[in-house]
Amino acid sequence: MMKKAIRPTREQLEIWMDAILPDKDLFFIREEDLTVLEENLTGTLLFPRKEFFNHSSYQHVQMVSSYMYWTIVAEAVYVVVAEPRWLTELNDETRSFLLLQQTELCSGLTIPLSKLQDVDLIPKEYIVSQESELFVVIRRAMWDALSFEVKEEMIRLTGQLYDAWEGKPVPANLPVHLRRYANTFSDKSGANCLAAVLFAISTEPELEEWIIHEWVHPETFALHLQRSAFVKTEDRFIGGDVVVWVNDEDVIQHAAYCIDGVLFFNKSGQIFTNPWKIVDWSYLEEDWKRYTSIVYRKHLPYHS
Repeated sequence: MMKKAIRPTREQLEIWMDAILPDKDLFFIREEDLTVLEENLTGTLLFPRKEFFNHSSYQHVQMVSSYMYWTIVAEAVYVVVAEPRWLTELNDETRSFLLLQQTELCSGLTIPLSKLQDVDLIPKEYIVSQESELFVVIRRAMWDALSFEVKEEMIRLTGQLYDAWEGKPVPANLPVHLRRYANTFSDKSGANCLAAVLFAISTEPELEEWIIHEWVHPETFALHLQRSAFVKTEDRFIGGDVVVWVNDEDVIQHAAYCIDGVLFFNKSGQIFTNPWKIVDWSYLEEDWKRYTSIVYRKHLPYHS
């Protein structure tokens, strides 16, 4: 079965472009980096890592998604929070040093330069070299100065680093309430795989449609699955089943809704560049092979 390209609308792109970077820049640094930056931290807030990640002001879904908190390595023990102009006022050497740390510490909003079509449109002061590869480190002031076309390309590239913008054609037997979402994008970040599944199994979709836009956590998902009478089965999945992937501690990592025993309604992350899409089992099996899959089926009361 051929795959179908998935593309955001112009309106969605404009919303994404405005939302992808917060009003303040974040920079993740090591302990030893303070010796280089110490004299340049006036006008910033320096957070210890633990306090930053527990601070409610920096935990909203778009900031978490844009900077990809979950990828940042343990050596990043401090976080510098600054207004966008702060970075532009640093000298070239300090700015390059700071931006390089963002690639080395695996912060989000970095793109391999080789992926871009017209590199001449990228300000050179935001390009750094790591292990012989050039990267663009995106921050607010630089982003605001780019054209619509360059922003679109960057969004497409960053999105497709983790989730291809393509899916299987929408099958005729897809439940009606899922048709408007299949092979489309959300306007904003937050909607995740667990929310997609809960909406898919909804018995009152008009009342529960708002749920598909939520960031549902594992325990909430498990409770809702139980209350909806879904129970584990050793059988192979069939249409209407839910497949869940768990880690070694039995914590849910992913879930997808089985449409017909072959195709699934799936969302692979909570970022707006992760589309709701139609995929087959081979896609899911490969993508989540490091976890254990469990099939849940709705228990129907027996009537004699």
